[in-house]
Amino acid sequence: MEREKILENIKAEIKKGNHIIGVATGTGMTAKYAQNGGADFILALSSGRFRLMGRSSLGGYLPFCNSNDMVIDFATKEIMPLLKNVPIIFGLNGTDPTIDMDEYIDKIKAMGFSGINNYPTVGLIDGKFSEGIEEAGCCYAKEVEAIRIAREKNLFTVAFVFNEEHAEQMIKAGADVICVHLGLTEGGLLGAKKVFSLEAAKVRAASIFNKCNELNPNIVKLIYGGPVKTPIDIQYMYSNNEDLMGYIGGSAFERIPSEKSITNVTKAFKVSGHLDEDDLMIKMLDGVKKHYDYVEFVKEYVYQNYMHDILFSDLAKVAHVSRSYLSTLFKREVGCTFSEYLVKFRIEKAVEILRRENIQLSEVAALVGYKDYAQFSKMFKKYKGIPPKEIKLKNKNIT
Repeated sequence: MEREKILENIKAEIKKGNHIIGVATGTGMTAKYAQNGGADFILALSSGRFRLMGRSSLGGYLPFCNSNDMVIDFATKEIMPLLKNVPIIFGLNGTDPTIDMDEYIDKIKAMGFSGINNYPTVGLIDGKFSEGIEEAGCCYAKEVEAIRIAREKNLFTVAFVFNEEHAEQMIKAGADVICVHLGLTEGGLLGAKKVFSLEAAKVRAASIFNKCNELNPNIVKLIYGGPVKTPIDIQYMYSNNEDLMGYIGGSAFERIPSEKSITNVTKAFKVSGHLDEDDLMIKMLDGVKKHYDYVEFVKEYVYQNYMHDILFSDLAKVAHVSRSYLSTLFKREVGCTFSEYLVKFRIEKAVEILRRENIQLSEVAALVGYKDYAQFSKMFKKYKGIPPKEIKLKNKNIT
């Protein structure tokens, strides 16, 4: 698909009030169903291939393979034969010193790719290693140059940027899309810290978009990765940034849905009655008091996150009340302090597990949020009157 047509389609979507969605993948299956779901473009990235291996996206940054060769291999075999109406963007390692960039981009265009994206990007690397590769000439400027060359060859260009300076460089190079890369996509269970992470992402994106508006207010502005991994997260970002036009996701479309679905389906055969983590996150982001009382929020949070570290002060911040006020409310309504409630909840969960599963006591302690088995055993005996091993022995004798 020609660059002009891609931009025409994107602008038409924005004019209709729709959001622009790019899906970064390493497989034809994801690309196929992303197309069916209405994705505006597909990015073929080497990290997507590592995700399919059950490995970290960081595999695309390590010398396990040649990133550009890997993209050509799976994209031409799996993605291109399947997609006819969605542009396919090549994830180009622009710092590869073994290629002539001008000739290589000609090769990419000749193969039928509609554009390029600077990935893997050195913008994700910091510290001593970043200093070392900069000295070796493998710098972000190389990625800017790749975008410039691709733009001159009339390819559609999607630029990952990490700060205002990167955005300025990419806009001057002619990038069609500025995508604020917020870091590696976070996974796992949601918690209070997620809200704070989204706040930081919001501020960072706004700062970079302000720079974009100074230089080219009509440029397409998207975000990628970091704490934004669910439709709820992106809705939060939309509602807090009027410049944001859409989202590019990799793990959010490929790894996390598969992880969550397979894990939950497996668990469903063993456990019933668990709540969806997003139900709570909606209420946390939208405002706790709007949905239910503060104490109910705390109790539901414990229900979903008892196996993780929980700071009462974090919950007070999310609820937008003081710690002392929330503590007073909780004790008045529940009849004990938050600390006592959390310990009792964890101990009851431990009893459930001990009666249901034949596993090591140290594992049980970890499953209910205790890293220190001695502390777990002490609390268990305090609240149940007997050590956890007696519950385990009773269960063993019954079976």
